[in-house]
Amino acid sequence: MRVLIVDDEHLARALLREYLERHPDVEIVGECANGFEAVKAIGELAPDLVFLDIQMPKLDGFEVVELAGTKLPDTSPNAPHYIFTTAYDQFALRAFEVHAIDYLLKPFSRERLAQALEHARSRRPRQAGVEALVAQAARRHGYLERVLIKDGARVHLVPAPTIDYIEAQDDYVQVNAGGRAWLKHQSLSELEAQLDPQVFIRIHRSYIVNVGSVARIEPASKDNYCAVLKDGVKLPISRSGYQRVREAVR
Repeated sequence: MRVLIVDDEHLARALLREYLERHPDVEIVGECANGFEAVKAIGELAPDLVFLDIQMPKLDGFEVVELAGTKLPDTSPNAPHYIFTTAYDQFALRAFEVHAIDYLLKPFSRERLAQALEHARSRRPRQAGVEALVAQAARRHGYLERVLIKDGARVHLVPAPTIDYIEAQDDYVQVNAGGRAWLKHQSLSELEAQLDPQVFIRIHRSYIVNVGSVARIEPASKDNYCAVLKDGVKLPISRSGYQRVREAVR
């Protein structure tokens, strides 16, 4: 297996390298100290397996998976599998949502690493022993603090609180924040599930609004309403969305 190691801590990379060198079928093709290096290396080196730290500067592990364009490994024979390595258990649920094949809690032993490698060799789903960890993490599952948008060679990290509204556009969503707009390849329903429902409300089949950006609700016609944002933008409100937004902006 061609393996890529991604961790911002030098000692963590060195320890993992030492453990992996005991496995003759493993070839370490590269090491990265941050998320940007990882995205580039995944594209250039095409590893079979990536050991990926989660909390790193610039880009975290989940953003690396998204930017590398390999969120669903089974959809491409060339896409790598991911094993997340972290000192925190609260990210386990998200790790398996992006189809990680294992989740190593630091500090892990040689034996635990060997077990994870066996998962990679056989491409089996996670062990039953991880189920309890996932259940615990589910209770602490947080919402997106920023939305990552890839625009050609550029990457935009839009803080969630600055988003005014999001509009569905075929297979994309348009994220509007502070008078600027970005297109992101994602469904509106999927992004809605990742955002705090106390802040972001689905007011229409095509619109999600940040309640903090709503100045008022006013009639648009006899039986229809619209949300008027603080910058003057008007968004349609469906009948099902009317009650939700009315209660939120009181």
